[in-house]
Amino acid sequence: MARVKGGPRAHAKHKKVLKLAEGYRGTRNRLFRRAQEGVIRAGEHAFEGRRQRKRDMRRLWITRLSAALIQYDMKYSRFIAGLKKSDILLNRKTLSEMAINEPKDFEKVVNAVKKG
Repeated sequence: MARVKGGPRAHAKHKKVLKLAEGYRGTRNRLFRRAQEGVIRAGEHAFEGRRQRKRDMRRLWITRLSAALIQYDMKYSRFIAGLKKSDILLNRKTLSEMAINEPKDFEKVVNAVKKG
């Protein structure tokens, strides 16, 4: 039986992986097998990073809100509980942007929560 090497398809696959591995250190940008390992791991890290970014952004919004609420003598947890009680449907991202860019409107929200 004749040996089958894969031909153009295998060559294209190797080129594709090596192209993705450009900039990697050592043999990971030259040898197909090592490059493939690097590309797979990079994909795993990217996948995890996309989820990590969501956590990091939420943490940032909460930190910003906590900092903004200090001047109103209010704790973050009480503020969020008051928002829910007052049926104010603003998310943390919007509130943190409001605290930075529109402090007067943010103050109105805080006062509404305090009355709440």
